[in-house]
Amino acid sequence: MLAQLVYQEFLSKTKPWFLWLYTLMRSNSQQVRVRLLPSPRCFFDEPMHMKVDGLSPHQKVELRSKLRDDKGIIFRASALYSADSTGQVDLCLSPSLGGSYTGVEPMGLFWAMTPETPHRKLLKNNVLSSMMVDIEALHEDTGEILATETNERQFMTEGLRRITLGMKHGRIRGTLFLPPGPGPFPGILDVYILGGGISEVRASLLANKGFVVLALAYSGFQDLPKTMPKYFDLEYFEEAITFLRRQPQVQGPGIGILSISKSGELALSMASFLSGISAIVWINGCNANVMTPLHYKDLVIPPLMPILENMTLTPSGLLDVRDALPDQITESNRGSVIPIERSSSRFLFVVSEDDRNWNSCLFAQQAAAQLRHHGKDNFGVVTYPRAGHFLEVPYMPHCPSGFHSAVGKVVVFGGEAKAHHEAQLDLWRRVQEFFRTHLKDNSNTVQKARL
Repeated sequence: MLAQLVYQEFLSKTKPWFLWLYTLMRSNSQQVRVRLLPSPRCFFDEPMHMKVDGLSPHQKVELRSKLRDDKGIIFRASALYSADSTGQVDLCLSPSLGGSYTGVEPMGLFWAMTPETPHRKLLKNNVLSSMMVDIEALHEDTGEILATETNERQFMTEGLRRITLGMKHGRIRGTLFLPPGPGPFPGILDVYILGGGISEVRASLLANKGFVVLALAYSGFQDLPKTMPKYFDLEYFEEAITFLRRQPQVQGPGIGILSISKSGELALSMASFLSGISAIVWINGCNANVMTPLHYKDLVIPPLMPILENMTLTPSGLLDVRDALPDQITESNRGSVIPIERSSSRFLFVVSEDDRNWNSCLFAQQAAAQLRHHGKDNFGVVTYPRAGHFLEVPYMPHCPSGFHSAVGKVVVFGGEAKAHHEAQLDLWRRVQEFFRTHLKDNSNTVQKARL
């Protein structure tokens, strides 16, 4: 009985101290906040300024980012920071001390994200909805969550129209993006990777900049073949070009084509045989037809077929297909090379030096030599060291490996995350400048087919 009375007296005397300490700790944690400037809402391709306020001077804090893509795959990044003498972490000034990246990287929590499920590429199908990125600030020692914020990354500016193309538009399938206002605007045909349907992300963000963009599907979309077709029909792409050029908002006389990977050779084929094309951006593609015959009226371009023996395994057990294609310069393979010397379009060849999907550096060099051999200088080549195959829009997480639809296995795509991020930033600017320069209303620049 006496012990119980002593204990109750102890609690009565110490309870205020415990309450004061708990209240102080909770008050301090409530003062910590994550600020996303100028607003928690921005476009996907835009940077933002992140600060954490209310920390103790020189306090260590871990910042974490997390998002869930349209397939339910979770992507994460984290970094350790130390507050300055005022108790603030400013990602534009403060270096990361470790984690997914190091050094001063204002957008590192975005471009350095990696999937929880290995070998996945971030997927965003429908750009009508935003991508939500959750940000957390955690106490380094206790793991206590000190503050949270959510960044809403949008894809469509106000007034941008998104039109899905279906049966009433003939054979062509895809999505048309029309900027607000009467125009006219430069027109771009956006063709994406094999088996990947379309990239509404890239198309919508370009449309935000004042381009009419048709994201054209050629496989793996709606009623189009889910796998590699028996052949590609260039007349299908001709229909799409005609459709785009006839849009009242599109300024003439020619349009641009934005391509990547497999669609690179399709873009070169369009420029070589079809009319109404003024500018081509070719990203990590091939200068020859690959895997599947290409038909245009009575013309058939045979494909280069990969040599399985040239594929190797990396130390981690992944397939490396970079050198699988045979040399297209040999007499037996020259018929697969796209005759781009026929075209008077402007070409921008973009290559990643660590592209492991195939040797895009060599292919760009061969394409440039082919044009020079015919007395042409209507091209430029941009090379990015340590970048991988999938050069996308800014702040898209790097995809170093993934399932290859043509091979049917997981392969390496190459690249280092930071260098890849820097390449995407630079390329996004170059793409817009290139199209604005070469899609001006100048009838002398439009390419005309010479059959």
